[in-house]
Amino acid sequence: MRPENYQSVNHPPSNEFELNFGPNHPGIEGNYALKVKLQGDTVVEARADAGYLHRGFEKLMEDRLWIQNIALVPRICVPDPVPMEVCYSLAVEDLAGIEVPERAQWLRVLQLELSRIAAHLFYFGGHAATTGMYTPMYWGVADRDLLLDLFEELTGGRVYSIYNLPGGVRQDIPDGFLQRVTDTLNYIDGRLKDYDNLFFTNQIFVKRAKGIGTINQEQALEWSVTGPNLRACGLEFDVRRDDPYLIYDQLKFDIPTEQAGDAWARTLVRRLEMVESIRIIRQVVKALPDIKGPVRTPIPNPLAWRVPAGDSYARVESSKGELAYYVVSNGGEKPYRVHIRGPSAMHAVQVLEKLAVGCRVEDVAQTMFSLDACPPEVDR
Repeated sequence: MRPENYQSVNHPPSNEFELNFGPNHPGIEGNYALKVKLQGDTVVEARADAGYLHRGFEKLMEDRLWIQNIALVPRICVPDPVPMEVCYSLAVEDLAGIEVPERAQWLRVLQLELSRIAAHLFYFGGHAATTGMYTPMYWGVADRDLLLDLFEELTGGRVYSIYNLPGGVRQDIPDGFLQRVTDTLNYIDGRLKDYDNLFFTNQIFVKRAKGIGTINQEQALEWSVTGPNLRACGLEFDVRRDDPYLIYDQLKFDIPTEQAGDAWARTLVRRLEMVESIRIIRQVVKALPDIKGPVRTPIPNPLAWRVPAGDSYARVESSKGELAYYVVSNGGEKPYRVHIRGPSAMHAVQVLEKLAVGCRVEDVAQTMFSLDACPPEVDR
């Protein structure tokens, strides 16, 4: 006989179980978890689980002086921190009515595009590793280090440069820096054929990535997909061209697109973007010697700086997609409100949860990485 307190339990099917990808997993750039429910080896339910990294950036910024936030914002996206500095500075400059010197604008673009290349190299290696290919990962990290060498020479910091600040940049380029940039670009440009042979046209990767995590144009717009993930669906939108900032309207570059909208297409778009970034940087290197003048507009004492009351919305095109800051000032020494519109908040949560359903378990990690999200940005 059954005991009096016996309760019937609806047990799941014997082939159904739960699995955690994370919070420390190569499927995404940092500590992040995707909790999936599997039937056999197929995902039937997925739930993003953030909160394992730095949290509360927006509220932290409201408790710091305007200038202090420059040291905080790069941590919101470690692989591509420069757009965070630039976008925040653009918003504050708009509030304060500060005009940035022309030379500083060119230097910002130089650093932005170097950061884009470095971020894409990091992405290629990580995505390759999710399909069992580790050599591209070692190559990507090693080649990215050459760009970090340039950041260290320019700013004193390899990852968090804290180089851009309201009014311009901290300092001008050192002697011989443009030649070293050119030498590094020549090396990276020459390496692309090796990456093509090892990774982009490798049939192991092509067969694994094609048809995985497909997004069509209608879904992309409905889900707020942006950046390379949007352009991989055939939608040609780039903030640098369509809402230009700094001196991007003076530069020539194309907007690469693909049509398939899958993990393969997202990787190819980033591969093509590297070529365009190299093209942009070469134009900057050629123009900079003829652009004279200061690199920073003086601001009041930063420890007692009161930015005029008002609100500002600034946006840039980061390597992950459209990045925007909405900043409100009440005339005080600190921001009154800050809201960050980052691409990873959409890609790593609502898009990933939808794309993971239907995936086989071995394709979950590469679906995650193909979206190229920054977990700290989700935890903002």
